[in-house]
Amino acid sequence: MTASLSPPRVLLLAVHFAAKSDTQSLIALVAHHPNVLQPELILRVLLTCLPETLRSSEYVGLIERIESGDIYSEPDLSIQFDSSSVQDITDAEAAKKARRLHLLPLAWDHAPIDALRDPVSLFLIHRAHRVDQEAGLLTQLPELLVPFLQHAPCVRTWAISALLPLLRRNYEYYPQEPISHTLESFERLDDGTAVALLLSQTGARKEDLPHVGRDLRGLIGPWIYNDARWGTSIENRGPTESNRARHVSCPAWEHVLEWLITQASVSWKVAVKAFDQWDGPGDVDLGGYGSEWLDDEAQGHLEQRFARAALASAYLIPEASVDALAGVNSIITKIMTLLDQDPCPTLQVASSLLSPFTEPERETFISARSASLMRNDLLQDSNYLTTPNRESTQLLHILTLSAFILTKGGAPCSVRRAGELAFLQDERDQKTEAIRLIGSLSTQGPKNDDKYWIRARNELLWLRDWGAEEVDGSRDTQIYGIFGRLKKEFLETECLKAFLANTRYSLARSIYEDSPEKPLDENVLRDTVVAAAMEAYNNASNPHRGRGGLLKCDDIIHSCPKTLPETHPESRRIEALLRATHALSEYRLVLKKGEPFTPVVLRVHTDPISIIEKVLEQNPKGYTNIQDLLDIGSNMVDAGLLASDKLGKSKMSPRLPSDRHTATRRRITAMCVDAALTADDFETAYSYVVNRVALDADPRTTDEYSWKAALQAGKYRRTARTVKPTHIGTASGNLDIRHLEQRIECLSVAVRIAPPATLQEILNGFRKCEEELNAAIKAEEAQESAWDDQGDIQAMPGAFSSTVPAGVARNATRTSRHVDEAPMSLFDLSRASMARAQHNFSALSSLQRSGQSRAGDAEGSSDEVSGQPRARKRDQLREAAVGTLASGVGWLIGAQPVDRGQERE
Repeated sequence: MTASLSPPRVLLLAVHFAAKSDTQSLIALVAHHPNVLQPELILRVLLTCLPETLRSSEYVGLIERIESGDIYSEPDLSIQFDSSSVQDITDAEAAKKARRLHLLPLAWDHAPIDALRDPVSLFLIHRAHRVDQEAGLLTQLPELLVPFLQHAPCVRTWAISALLPLLRRNYEYYPQEPISHTLESFERLDDGTAVALLLSQTGARKEDLPHVGRDLRGLIGPWIYNDARWGTSIENRGPTESNRARHVSCPAWEHVLEWLITQASVSWKVAVKAFDQWDGPGDVDLGGYGSEWLDDEAQGHLEQRFARAALASAYLIPEASVDALAGVNSIITKIMTLLDQDPCPTLQVASSLLSPFTEPERETFISARSASLMRNDLLQDSNYLTTPNRESTQLLHILTLSAFILTKGGAPCSVRRAGELAFLQDERDQKTEAIRLIGSLSTQGPKNDDKYWIRARNELLWLRDWGAEEVDGSRDTQIYGIFGRLKKEFLETECLKAFLANTRYSLARSIYEDSPEKPLDENVLRDTVVAAAMEAYNNASNPHRGRGGLLKCDDIIHSCPKTLPETHPESRRIEALLRATHALSEYRLVLKKGEPFTPVVLRVHTDPISIIEKVLEQNPKGYTNIQDLLDIGSNMVDAGLLASDKLGKSKMSPRLPSDRHTATRRRITAMCVDAALTADDFETAYSYVVNRVALDADPRTTDEYSWKAALQAGKYRRTARTVKPTHIGTASGNLDIRHLEQRIECLSVAVRIAPPATLQEILNGFRKCEEELNAAIKAEEAQESAWDDQGDIQAMPGAFSSTVPAGVARNATRTSRHVDEAPMSLFDLSRASMARAQHNFSALSSLQRSGQSRAGDAEGSSDEVSGQPRARKRDQLREAAVGTLASGVGWLIGAQPVDRGQERE
């Protein structure tokens, strides 16, 4: 029966067996009808009718027999098969059905060119597509293809470059995040999209970072082994191998490199891991799919491009951290290894060695163009920064080391930033970074470790020239470091400031004062020490000189005794400042609400003497410490605080330092007088006026404080709150009379030192006070007369009253009692008053009449001796201190001549 089957029936029966997955019957059918069932026809039947869900192991044997030809060589005709499915149809019907089978062709669009003449290869690849597309059983395909990897190179290449990457990506590496593409659609992706999909999960999570190299090795490595990934080589026109290699292109590889440098920009850890764990195009994991090699020309091209991408990635890593820079250095080490160069040391080792680096012969490295090339055209062959050679790797290493020194010192810097500093050579940028570095060194690290600061200084100086001066031993050496535009003196000065700010006084002295090299000029050293001392002062929060910033200021100013001895004017100035500030610390002092006094306020205050006024306001009885306050003012003058205010104008405009001391003393004394009067302590105010203001005043000069203080004291009136005197001495026992006499004396002082324009006001007060004094005296005399009259009525022992006339005894008693009532200094005050009046009113001719008046008084005195009533001492004082002024300048205030004789009567 089997021999009588027509070809259409044989074909229909083969289709039937394939649809039923009956491969054994199909093999038997082929054995009986080898002429009908040719290999290509059998493969088309299998491709069209064999269920895609059937395990590959069920029909791989059949494909192997077709491949080897064993199915035709010695057919086993004893094997029977069931042909009942085609027994009931005629040959015509069978032929008609056969024509309508529409068996799939083995070839398809975009089939590998190398497979077009090989039916088995076409079947295998086409069958793999259908199994994946119809059943999604991509994991079944290795079982189908592995037995045939050696059948044809195209099968092996396809399995490696297409099946293996997708299989690993979706089922082995990231099964939780598979690519939603069939095998066929994946092959049709453009190179950029394929790379992005294959590596979409690479390094996406922290726990996946150890697998970055695995992904590149196991996904990209196999994927690149496909002719479709390579461009057409251009005909070589050069005589050398390097010229030939230049014409090899691999667009797919360029997308891989773009992915790498993109990762460097957005996720530097992925890029670092990629170059650390992967050696590039030669590092490929093909699994059990055999081996693939690129020719030397292609391999060399990919390696050169890979090395360039590594250098580019180093420049693109944006993070300025020690870890990121260590990652950059590991990339450099990898490239040096690939280029057979000696690997560079770790950054920690390199920062301790500080090996010199000199600019290579090609001077284009240190230029503005290099700064542009760090950002643009990084993968272009024209970019010399990323050209894999010794010069570029050494330059990148030195930039990375420079950034590392800044970063570990507390001034974070990326490789690109270090490159900008070195390539652009902008002095302002370099100075900003240098100051930031030195400032941050003081906020971290062991501040009390001299070794730390010595290393920091060495690194700072190395950053200026990358050790070039040390190599050449010449100051004329071209400087190319990241601080190359900064003068060495500037960096040394900043180092010295850092030493002093961090109490490294012995180290500063040993390097900058005692060292024979003398890194700094003596004047620069002195100015720097003074500036550092003032900086410590300005930052002080406690005005006590034995603590905090003031203690540091004191220590700094004595740190270089040879350069800045105690006798130097700057030392004296700062010492006076410290004394003044410390003295203020003894008082409660708040200049602004809620803000206690800080030393810097004293330095920047436009009128520092006014601070003493705040002291007097906030410290009761503070005015009694007048000598301490005067010392504070004197130290302020010595410290140069009164030279000018913020606008550059002197507050007191003295011509000489002695004038400034005098003006300050007078002002503070006046403040104390006012404070005493505010506290109703007239006795202290009076004492300051007669013992300090009067003695310190100079009639030839006028200040705006002394005469006002004397005038205010002269205007003061006793109240119930007025502090009573603790002792009276020879003064009047009547407190009112005593107070009025003291006021007159204060007004006399005011008259002596006040400017001419103010005399009328003072003399008005003087006249009123005199009138009050006269009234008080008359009241006292009346009271005394009443008391004496009462005593005369009563009989006195010894009959004294009968022998002495009452009036005579009374007059004698009064005269003796009043002789010494007024202070003797009023005589001096009267003479000074005449001098002042004569100075202010030289045009007054009445001074001559006042002299005649005094002569008449003298005659009157002789009359008293001869029996007339003698003038009282108070009247004499009044005549001397007031009468002269009244007769000389009385016309100013409308005073009328007074007949003293009538007044006495």
